[in-house]
Amino acid sequence: MTGLVRIAVVLVCAILTVVPVLAEAPGQSLRPQARPQAPEPIEEAQADPAGNVVRPRERNYSNRAGEPAASAGAVPPPDETSNKGFLGGIFSKKNNKVAGNAICGIPDLTGKVIGRVPGRIRGCGIDEAVLVESAAGVLLSPPAMVNCPTAKAIRDWVENGVKPAFGRRDTVVSLRVAAHYSCRTRNNRPGAKISEHGKGNAIDISAFNFDDGDSVTVLKGWGRGRRGRALKSAWKAACGPFGTVLGPRADRYHRDHFHMDTARYRSGTYCR
Repeated sequence: MTGLVRIAVVLVCAILTVVPVLAEAPGQSLRPQARPQAPEPIEEAQADPAGNVVRPRERNYSNRAGEPAASAGAVPPPDETSNKGFLGGIFSKKNNKVAGNAICGIPDLTGKVIGRVPGRIRGCGIDEAVLVESAAGVLLSPPAMVNCPTAKAIRDWVENGVKPAFGRRDTVVSLRVAAHYSCRTRNNRPGAKISEHGKGNAIDISAFNFDDGDSVTVLKGWGRGRRGRALKSAWKAACGPFGTVLGPRADRYHRDHFHMDTARYRSGTYCR
């Protein structure tokens, strides 16, 4: 019995010695199991010792303030306070406003260059069309598609005719465009000659809008009070910049608008 007791004591001591060691050793398995990984840093790009980004990550983590962190390589938004946007400010609000895209070589004549506009019928079309959005600081609503000689005439008329006609009391901020380029005959009559609208030479104006939100229309304002007199003055001032000017006195087709075109005739300007 004494021998068996000694053997039992030796085995117990051996077990007590081995168990703590096994408890501290990492678990081993023939089939490795995935272990939870430590959270990655907020920065989403890895860098080599020289500081070069070698592997930007695609994920979008949240920063510590609860807002999304910018992804690696993302272009920062434009800085509107300093007017510096993408590509050194090309797309900034300030530059976009200033560039307002001057057309026909005149700084205060803004819009877009359209180019050649083919006509659907013979005699129509514009070789070098532009879309006039504003002239001498006055908006055209909607923008008018014409050629450059007509665009320049619009600008000159607004600056030297419209503004003085209404004066400071009624500051004109926009013109209501009733018609501009349209491939059609005169007054849409079958068999008539091609209208100057079909050549990019003409524009029709039906109302003048002021900075106080008020407006005056040709139809209701003509010959009535102070603004009626201003309308007549603006109509008269168009003779010169334009070759033909028609208004409510001309015929029933022009009761509600001014028709102005840059067609020139041997007999000179025609204003009625």
